[in-house]
Formats: sequence, structure tokens, C-alpha cells
Amino acid sequence: MSKVCKLTGKKPISGNNVSHSNRKTKRRFIPNIQTKKFFVPETGEFVTLRISTSAMRTVNKLGVMAYVKKLEAKGIKTGVKFQKAL
Repeated sequence: MSKVCKLTGKKPISGNNVSHSNRKTKRRFIPNIQTKKFFVPETGEFVTLRISTSAMRTVNKLGVMAYVKKLEAKGIKTGVKFQKAL
């Protein structure tokens, strides 16, 4: 599985390990991606997302639906699909 956040788009970046003697070796900075199931009260369903922990904090604050709408208003495509409430 790819290590990309479904909502924010965070992905691994590369950089250097720098030793005490200032030697540089390549390394990767990997985001903390977690699989989490969220309940969406507007539709009455659960949605499973692979998101970063920083996005998880924002979702806990705003709610899934509000956060996805906020990202789509900025022009960020999330790919999250919600079904209508029955």
C-alpha cells in the first residue's frame, strides 16, 4: 500500500541524515499514516480512510464531512465518496 494520506496528500519525502562529522547519507521522511473508520452523521454511514495523524486531529475537530468540503473548496481532490442518507 502507498504511504499517502487520502485527505491531505502527504507522502514520503527524501532528505539527509547528517552525522556529527557532517557526512550526509540519504533517508526518507515517512508520514504517520493510520487506517481509521469514521462515522458520518450526515449520511448515517461509516467511512474507512487511510489518513495522517495530523489530518485525524482536524477531522476530530471539524468532522469528516466539513473537512472534506473545506478541502474541495480549496480545490484539493480527496476522492472520498459519501452515499446519501436513506
